[in-house]
Amino acid sequence: MITLLTVVHVAVCLFLIVIVLLQHGKGADAGATFGGSGQSLFGTEGPVPLLNKITTTVAIIFMLTSVTLAYLSSSKSTGSVMTELAKPKAATVEKVEGKTKQEEKVIPMPVATPESKDVTPAEGETKK
Repeated sequence: MITLLTVVHVAVCLFLIVIVLLQHGKGADAGATFGGSGQSLFGTEGPVPLLNKITTTVAIIFMLTSVTLAYLSSSKSTGSVMTELAKPKAATVEKVEGKTKQEEKVIPMPVATPESKDVTPAEGETKK
C-alpha cells in the first residue's frame, strides 16, 4: 500500500513540476504583442483556465498523498532506531587495597602580582 502510494506521489510530483513549467509568467504577454506567436490553439484567453484547473487538481492530489504518506509512516512505526544499538557495558571498577582515603590533588594556580605585570622590553626596544 505504501509502495503504491509512494509511486503515485512521485509521479504526481513530477507531473506538477512539468505543468508549472508549462505555464508562462505575467511578463510573457508583452513579448507576444511584438511579433510573438498567437495562441489560437487554446482560444482567445489562452491556456490559462485549462492549465490553472489542471495545476489545482494535481496540487490537491499531491497534498493528499503527502498527508496520507505522513500518517501511514507515523502510525506504522513500532520502534526506534536506537533500539538496534548495543548498550554500552558498564566500566569495570578495580579495588585498590591499602588505601582508605581518596587522595586529593591540589594544583596551585598562578597568582598575578604587581611585579609580574611589568614586562621587560625586548632587545632594541625602549620602555615607554
